[in-house]
Amino acid sequence: MIYYVSASARRSGDGSKEHPFQTITEAAKLALPGDEVLVAPGIYRENVSPVHAGTPDARITYRSIEPLKAVITGAEPVKEWKREEGDVWSARVPNGLFGCYNPYTTCVKGDWYMAKNPVHTGEVYLNGKAMYEVLSLDEVKNPVKSEASWDPEGSMYKWYTTQEGDYTVLYANFRGADPNQESVEINVRRNCFYPQKEGVGYITLSGFTIKQAATNWAPPTAYQEGMVGPHWSKGWIIEDCEISDSRCSGISLGKYLQPENDNKWTTRFLKDGTQTERDAICQAQREGWTKENIGSHIIRRCNIHDCGQTGIVGHLGGVFSIIEDNHIHHINNKQDLAGAEIGGIKMHAAIDVIIRRNHFHHCTRGLWLDWQAQGTRVTQNLFDHNFPPEGVKAFGLSLGEDIFVEVSHGPTLIDHNLLLSTYAGRLSTQGLALVHNLIAGSFTWVGAGTDNGGKKLPTPRYTPYHVPHRTEVAGFMTILHGDARFYNNIFVQQPVRQDVANSVSAMKMDGLSGYNPICGTKPYDGYPTAETYFAQFNAESAVDHFGKDIYYDHLPVYTGGNVYFNGALPCDTEENYASVETPVSLRLIEKDGSYMLDTNLYDHLPELPTQTISTALLGEAFEPEEKFENPDGSPIIFDSDYFGRHCGISPLPGPFASGAAVGEKLF
Repeated sequence: MIYYVSASARRSGDGSKEHPFQTITEAAKLALPGDEVLVAPGIYRENVSPVHAGTPDARITYRSIEPLKAVITGAEPVKEWKREEGDVWSARVPNGLFGCYNPYTTCVKGDWYMAKNPVHTGEVYLNGKAMYEVLSLDEVKNPVKSEASWDPEGSMYKWYTTQEGDYTVLYANFRGADPNQESVEINVRRNCFYPQKEGVGYITLSGFTIKQAATNWAPPTAYQEGMVGPHWSKGWIIEDCEISDSRCSGISLGKYLQPENDNKWTTRFLKDGTQTERDAICQAQREGWTKENIGSHIIRRCNIHDCGQTGIVGHLGGVFSIIEDNHIHHINNKQDLAGAEIGGIKMHAAIDVIIRRNHFHHCTRGLWLDWQAQGTRVTQNLFDHNFPPEGVKAFGLSLGEDIFVEVSHGPTLIDHNLLLSTYAGRLSTQGLALVHNLIAGSFTWVGAGTDNGGKKLPTPRYTPYHVPHRTEVAGFMTILHGDARFYNNIFVQQPVRQDVANSVSAMKMDGLSGYNPICGTKPYDGYPTAETYFAQFNAESAVDHFGKDIYYDHLPVYTGGNVYFNGALPCDTEENYASVETPVSLRLIEKDGSYMLDTNLYDHLPELPTQTISTALLGEAFEPEEKFENPDGSPIIFDSDYFGRHCGISPLPGPFASGAAVGEKLF
């Protein structure tokens, strides 16, 4: 059955081509396995909640007839503005518009939410761009640039809200614009395309523009909502969509509601977040979190941008998924939201998730893989500008990076990527393999950042690892660090910005185990080789009087075939590497929406004996005893480059099979 929807229909019909429905919701109540919902161009101001699931062989498909021309929005226009004084206007919105969820009385909150000032889940948009909420009418009348915003000029557009009887009153400074002549909207609905019940699987969402929802903070210990998402089900495909301007998260592949463990840390206060997260994982396993029931989603060819917390968020619900060919950018640039759950993608338990051929840029951090990045592969991605612009006041977690891997036991595979931001990776983890990457930033927090913040008592974080390629928990262990492999990478030291150097120096965090500025494997100085490490273990070492320290020491580091430019430095045990003294240039060029690499490093790339890297060489991650392999358990031979081109017997270090790839379109 094909159902037709058109917002311009004179009145709602029966869903036929001749008499289409006016709303997508009408079709979503009826669509059954195998059905298709075709949506005509127009604006659909609704929260679509699909009622029925498809099946693996008969999906339910929702498709915009003209790509991106069917717009699902959580916002409503506001036209009746009254000038108060100067550039400041006011509007009164009846609270009946919001139903049982008023975004202008609901504050963003949840576990690991750390913003200084309270803000609401509602937003005000001038010509499609979100304005900045402040705490008083005086701040609207006398706007001041935000020191933290990545768009200081844009931060001068301020708004404030208060309640008067049955009305939400909005005050806004439109900086000379007449709101009754321009497009001014406020987000009203919590979601845009999101089932209200669990288990509505095998849905395809194709070709829509989806924007402006009043979502709340989505930590791993809570019900994780998004503007779009499958809500704890299996087998969704979200493709060719533009996803933007969610107050918090654009797409959620996240956790279902556990009523007795929902933001428990910040509502009951007795157990901290790490413990409640372990509880949430074990509860989910008891309640049906399996490969057969949950995950295996695909997100592809989407343009995801201008969301407050994440472009894509997930905990547990995103397992076995593929995220590919997406453009993920300008996430958390307002910096009015802050906390430990922010990134272009922020995923916990990305078990057997493949993240490939995406472009991450201008995000507070590009990709954050937190806990259980087991079997996760990050390949053929372009990362750049995932760091605060010069002049922006940033500290702590707002000093972002391309990839953050945190308290995971691996195996986490990062291969054939371009990591071009100031900080390439925050590696508070173990069980890593970095293979054939071009790395122009430093590694930070190596060997640190894995304890739970105790000042007097030890507070190690014990995180789970799983049966290979399954969700069942196999055990828990703290992070020992190391167990890291670096093969056939190119490292290029870039100049360190003086404002960054001053900031981290003032925090006394500029050492190798903090915000290290040195590009290369240098932060792994002092880590053992495999030969040294494993020689300690024998029948005698198992006897108690020899002590247990060897079981808690750093794990080994494996290296080979890496090249270092511009003063980038290897670790002290590295062998079979090359350091090039000739300075080289490296920059990313954007032209007409395409991105290309401009560099002369291939003119100076030395001959270095390299080998083809494979699963056999990489071995297995120490704690889960799982190999660096494909999700189906088959081995990987790294004989294709960033573009998928075949490499020779002695491959070049870095992501390209040949230097001729420089200047080609990267994304």
